[in-house]
Amino acid sequence: MSAIYRGRFAPSPTGPLHFGSLVAAVGSYLDARAQGGEWLVRMEDVDTPRKVPGAAEDILHTLELFGFAWDGPVLYQSARLEAYRSELERLCRNGLAYGCACSRKEIADSANRPAIDGGLAYPGTCRNGLPADRTARAWRLRVSTEPVGFDDRLQGHVEQQLERDVGDFVLLRADGLFAYQLAVTVDDEFQGITDIVRGADLLASTPRQIWLQRCLGYATPRYAHLPVAANAAGEKLSKQTLAPALDKSQAAAELVRALAFLGQAVPAELSRATVNDVWAWAAENWSFDRVPRQRAISLS
Repeated sequence: MSAIYRGRFAPSPTGPLHFGSLVAAVGSYLDARAQGGEWLVRMEDVDTPRKVPGAAEDILHTLELFGFAWDGPVLYQSARLEAYRSELERLCRNGLAYGCACSRKEIADSANRPAIDGGLAYPGTCRNGLPADRTARAWRLRVSTEPVGFDDRLQGHVEQQLERDVGDFVLLRADGLFAYQLAVTVDDEFQGITDIVRGADLLASTPRQIWLQRCLGYATPRYAHLPVAANAAGEKLSKQTLAPALDKSQAAAELVRALAFLGQAVPAELSRATVNDVWAWAAENWSFDRVPRQRAISLS
């Protein structure tokens, strides 16, 4: 792993940034800058049916208005499909990935336990070969019965037994799109990411990424999973829960709100300051130790 801290912010261009997105951006940005590191921006646009036209441009414009300055060019996953395909082929050659003919209904009918992320744990139907007269619809990674654990800088020790908690997971979907787990892992290695600071909603997927890193011979970054902002119903702010877009005319106040959410002792008068003044204060006073060791915090 490089000695230079290299972090990233990786939004999905399915809509405008909301407060939850801003919390992740502020936390990752300040952690990188506090350690003299680089902060990269990546557009996770590999799931093309969910992309909203113009959303990527709007996200970058919002980041600029809010005073973020990233290092190097923006990476677009949609331009990296051959890299994902190459790594999938390598996994297949090494016997670590295999074709799966199962439909969602077949998995639902045969799965005997829920997955840790709310889905169903794959029962391994095609692990030892496709059934007669069936062809592969998706491609999956073989997982181990050995625990996969890591020490999160905020959430403490996290461990999963992937065979029980998830099952062999998808790398290439039945619709021909590369899965998030493969794309994000390949891109983190490609960009030399050393530290990942993101929302705790992604905590459960991290052991899968670590297992994939091991299968591909990649380094494992350090992780810190920030508390996610939740609405009154306890749901994570997202497009699906109708989270409002950031108010671009109130950038300084929104930044102060995000800093306060992350446990920083922000003076009240800073909300009336300029964006540059907010960042100057944050650079001088940022304390990672103040960030709440929680997975979610309600805004009401």
